[in-house]
Parts: sequence; structure tokens; C-alpha cells
Amino acid sequence: MKNEILLIPDKADIERDNIAKIWEENGGEVKRIGKFWVKPEVGNKRVSIYGYDSFCLVLAQVLGIEMMMPKDEIIAILEKKHIKRNIEIVSFGDVGNINFPKFIKPATPKLFKAEIFTSKEVLAQKIDDIEATELLICSDVIRVEKEVRSFILNRKIQDLAFYEGVGDVNEARTFIEEFLETCDLELPKTFVLDIGFNEDDKWFVIEFNSSWGAGLNFCDPQKVIHCIREAAIN
Repeated sequence: MKNEILLIPDKADIERDNIAKIWEENGGEVKRIGKFWVKPEVGNKRVSIYGYDSFCLVLAQVLGIEMMMPKDEIIAILEKKHIKRNIEIVSFGDVGNINFPKFIKPATPKLFKAEIFTSKEVLAQKIDDIEATELLICSDVIRVEKEVRSFILNRKIQDLAFYEGVGDVNEARTFIEEFLETCDLELPKTFVLDIGFNEDDKWFVIEFNSSWGAGLNFCDPQKVIHCIREAAIN
């Protein structure tokens, strides 16, 4: 990683610090950024960014870098065998036509906190001035007994680990590999895939995340560092 620089928030964080350590051990430079809305000096080096959403997206915009990310909406068109529940995308104006309770997530990132809502009225109370045309990802509530995070590059698992519960990680690996091999939808070159498990439904996809913004959740920084690198398109 010579002639490459990794930008991370200046606030101490164990996971980011581990990524920074591996980055430097591989010959790269690390710069810790406080004022991420101010263009940092990076010279002619290739830039990667790792941190929370607003940090990465604002800094990328300042530097003219594109950050690779999966579309949240893609989960609504996955095969039922991979999600084990009904998921649909509806506008806020039409949300009264669905059956509550639902786990609802905004299609626009960070518009509001995703959670289980019991009615349209409860949803409206927690969201200020949402437009009727705003799209929402509405999912049936499903029990989650175990959760596994995996970092993916070129449809190959770079590392995976349980972050809730315990079990045989090879069972999770088999499910993820089957999903990656059979899913005919367009997926980013790199992303983070979270899957869940319960005794009735077995394994299922929970959500997609960006490699540049997802926490390690017990994954090995040495194994996932190239996912973080590839997530920044210079």
C-alpha cells in the first residue's frame, strides 16, 4: 500500500485503530481527520476512507472520490429463500395500506432510525415533515437469535464472524456462499453482508452495509482491509 493513504476520524476507536495499524504495517500512510468538511492534504496518493457515514461521505465529496455502497432497496427483490420474510418498498403516503407491525427502514440513508413500528401513526410521530413520496423499506418482523457479519470482495468471503450469539461459523459460510453464487442481481464489488438465524427459519439475509462504514464486529482487520481499500473509487 505504498503511495496510499487511509483517512479515519481522529477520535480513538478500537476497530479503526486496528485497521490503521494493519494499513501502516502494509506500507500505507494513515491520517486522522477532525474537520472532515475541510479538504485534507493527500498529495498524489491514492485515498481510502474508513469511518462513520457522514465522515466518509462528506470527506469523499470534498476530495472528489466515489464511495462504493450497496443499495438498501436491493433486499426487497431478493428471493424468499434468502430473506425468509416479506419485504416491500412503499411510499410513506401508502404506508397505511400495509399490515403492522413492520420493521421499517428509510430508503434514504439516515432519514430516521430503523426500528419496529406498530402503526402509521406511531411512525408519523417519530418522523418530522416526511414527504408522502419518501420511500420506505417495510419488512415483516422476524426473530433473530444469532447474527453473523461478513466482508465480501468480488463475491468471495474475506472474513466472517458471529457478533450476536454463537454457533458453527461454517454453517453461516455455506449460506453466504450459496447466496453469492446464485444471486443474479447486480452487487457492488465489495460490501458487508449481515445474516441472521433462528430455529424456525434457519439462515436469512438481514441487510447490506458498505465496507467503508461497517464495524469489524470481530472480523480480522488483516483479512478485510482490501475490502475497505476497494470501497473508495479514486
